[in-house]
Amino acid sequence: MTNWKNRTMWTGDNLDIMRGMNSESVDLIYLDPPFNSKHNYSAPIGSEAAGAEFKDTWTLSDIAVEWHGLIAEENPELYKVIDATMTKSDRAYLIYMAVRILEMYRILKSTGSIYIHCDPTMSHYLKLVMDAIFGRGDDYFRNEIIWHYRKWSTGKYAFQKNHDIIFFYSKSKSKERVFNQLYMPRAESTKKRFGKGKIVSGHDEYGRRIPSTTEGESEGVRQDDVWPIKRVAPVKQIYPTQKPIALLDRIIKASSNPEDVILDPFCGCATACIAAEKNVREWVGIDISAKAVDLVKSRMVKELGMFGQVIHRTDIPKRTDIVDFPIYKTHKHTLYGLQEGRCNGCKIHFPFRNFTIDHIVPQARGGQDHIENLQLLCGACNSMKGAGTMEELLAKLKEHKMIAV
Repeated sequence: MTNWKNRTMWTGDNLDIMRGMNSESVDLIYLDPPFNSKHNYSAPIGSEAAGAEFKDTWTLSDIAVEWHGLIAEENPELYKVIDATMTKSDRAYLIYMAVRILEMYRILKSTGSIYIHCDPTMSHYLKLVMDAIFGRGDDYFRNEIIWHYRKWSTGKYAFQKNHDIIFFYSKSKSKERVFNQLYMPRAESTKKRFGKGKIVSGHDEYGRRIPSTTEGESEGVRQDDVWPIKRVAPVKQIYPTQKPIALLDRIIKASSNPEDVILDPFCGCATACIAAEKNVREWVGIDISAKAVDLVKSRMVKELGMFGQVIHRTDIPKRTDIVDFPIYKTHKHTLYGLQEGRCNGCKIHFPFRNFTIDHIVPQARGGQDHIENLQLLCGACNSMKGAGTMEELLAKLKEHKMIAV
C-alpha cells in the first residue's frame, strides 16, 4: 500500500524520501541517474528547464563516506564490489548509488521490476552492484538492453559511441512477476518466404507456442534486447539528458499493468511520469531540482491536455506499513543486549544507566521508531551527534581519533 497520492512530485534528496515510503509499494522503478561521466550539465538557455543544472563529477566529499562502513556490515557482498573500484571517484559514485538502490529494493513489490539506465562509463560496476542487491542469474537479471541511436559524429580515433545500457532486473523469480510480451516486425525475408501462411510467433517463457492474432497473421517476433529508438532532437530537448517517450512507453508496457504504480527517483524532465500517465499508470517522481515539478505540470498540459493534477511535496513521507510501534524507549534493554553494552558510536562499554536511545536515521530524514532504526549512544556521542546523521557522528569520531580510521 502506498503512503502517498497518485501524481505526486517530490523535491528533495530521493534517499530521504524513499526511506519514508512503505515497503513493497511500487510495481515498477525506472531510474536515469547520473552516470559518473565527469561532465557537468545545464539546461539550454531558452528551454523550459533553463537554470537547472547538475554536476556528474564525484569525490568522496560528495557523499557520506561512512555509508561504506554501514554497507560493509549489512551487505558484505555489496561492500566487496564497491571496494574493488579503481578510483576514489568511482567508489564515491557507487556508494551514492548503492544506498539508494537498497531502498529501491525494499519499496519494490515482489512482482515488480527495475530498469536502471546507464552508459559504458560505470555499467560494469553497476551490474555488480545490482547483482549483489537483487541476486545473480536469469531469475533476477532479465536483460541488458541496448538503446541504440544516431547522433552527430565526434572524434576520429574510435568507433562512434551511439548507445546507452539499461539493466532490467526482477525482484522475484516467481512466475507471477509482471511481464507483458512485446513484439517487433518480422524480417521482410521471412514474410516473403511464408507469404500469407500462418507463422507461429515463437514460445513464451513457459515453453508454450505463441499463437497468431488472427488467421493468416502473426503478432511478429518477440522483442529483442537491442532497441533502435531515436533520441530527442537537440533543438527539442528540455534538458541535455532527456529520454524519448517511446523508450519509456516500451518499458512501462512490458513491465507493468494499468493502474500499477511507477516510480522515477531521478525524474529530471519527467519523461517517465508523462509516459506513465499516458499509459494509465499511477506514478510518483522525485528530483533534487524544484524545476522538475514545473516541467511535469507543463508537459502534462502540452502533451496530455491535463490541468492541475500534480501534487507537489517537499516533506518526508511517514511510513504506514509499520504500525503499533511500542514506545521506542521500551527497546532499551534489548538494544543493550544486542550491542553487548557498548556505545554504537565510540564502541566503549558503559553501564546501562549511561546510555540514551537514539535514531540511527533521524526522523527528519525518514527514520522510524522500529528497533532496526534504534541504537544506544553514550552521553558524549549522543551530544556530538545532535540532530545529525549516524554517518556524520562516525566521521566526527574519526576526525577526533576517538575510533579507529
